[in-house]
Amino acid sequence: MATKCGKCGPGYPTPLEAMKGPREEIVYLPCIYRNTGIEAPDYLATVDIDPKSPQYCQVIHRLPMPNLKDELHHSGWNTCSSCFGDSTKSRTKLVLPGLMSSRIYVVDVGSDPRAPKLHKVIEPKDIHAKCNLSYLHTSHCLASGEVMISTMGDPKGNGKGGFLLLDGDTFEVKGAWEQPGGTAPLGYDFWYQPRHNVMISTEWAAPKVFQDGFNPADVEAGRYGSHLHVWDWQRHEIVQTVPLKDGLIPLEIRFLHNPAATQGFVGCALSSNIQRFYKNELFLGGSIVKGGPVQVLEDQELKSQPEPMVVKGKRVAGGPQMIQLSLDGKRLYVTTSLFSAWDKQFYPDLIREGSVMLQIDVDTVNGGLKLNPNFLVDFGKEPLGPALAHEIRYPGGDCSSDIWV
Repeated sequence: MATKCGKCGPGYPTPLEAMKGPREEIVYLPCIYRNTGIEAPDYLATVDIDPKSPQYCQVIHRLPMPNLKDELHHSGWNTCSSCFGDSTKSRTKLVLPGLMSSRIYVVDVGSDPRAPKLHKVIEPKDIHAKCNLSYLHTSHCLASGEVMISTMGDPKGNGKGGFLLLDGDTFEVKGAWEQPGGTAPLGYDFWYQPRHNVMISTEWAAPKVFQDGFNPADVEAGRYGSHLHVWDWQRHEIVQTVPLKDGLIPLEIRFLHNPAATQGFVGCALSSNIQRFYKNELFLGGSIVKGGPVQVLEDQELKSQPEPMVVKGKRVAGGPQMIQLSLDGKRLYVTTSLFSAWDKQFYPDLIREGSVMLQIDVDTVNGGLKLNPNFLVDFGKEPLGPALAHEIRYPGGDCSSDIWV
């Protein structure tokens, strides 16, 4: 869904312009069968979320991957609003990394947005050979036209927080983004702000620690992450490491979408808090000036749902895991699966019943959130059996994937 500005490139020039974009009509979700007992490949589901459509709240297309047990996780785009102004770029490919397989699927969503098809498969051996990185997590498009994907380990499952680069046109593996030998000890998510020459990455744990389930003793032993890593965006190296409170595991991270903003948020596992961080001054010439490093500013307590939720007669197993806000800020979509091995351990009902997708209506005038009682996408009724649906993407870009520069 491009703007009405002719040949100005993919996405939108600013977040305010994105808010004026058309309402989302379909979404893409990776659906996982690893650890469910169902021997079927993960797939990309296309869901109709247009209230005027006769297929409202239904899966209208399924694209199965050619391999088993990939654990599809966080997808990203071949190009996005960071390339706005480049008329040669078009948001037509969804980059879908496998968290456990380290395989990358490039999906063509441009030819027929309602029926995506597989465009290319990048095998893990190509990534291992060029980067010695593995266990892929977050994918972001860059203003250079490249795609960058964060990693959590080396090919043996040891912790290694690095970043691999793909050519945004050919999808060839170009190599590692960080300086040689400059990976973080652990990895997970990341967000960059070129105006401030900064990127911040988070850390979960070494893949061999988390891949088969959660053991509290690993937290006590310090095997889970508890730091934010601050990178010099131009020099591709860590310039600061910020410790969080003991027991907090920093996961998803977001800056404010205003590219001039100097603060952001990170959600932490084993906590109901969101940590807010800020940067007093800019990085200049690789140095932090005026004593303004990234700091944790305050906590904001979140209330948990006390009773099991029922929507359209369906008891919702588990709890909210992934969220995606509409571009206009009026609808918040929620899915209930996090990671199959942990779902199996903490929410066994999800394995039996499948996850769901819900919608929360946002009052952008008076404030407040309200569950939409008429919206339910039930992945417990999939043709091959209950599936675990994870992160949501809109065809025209969304609040979690576009970075404005």
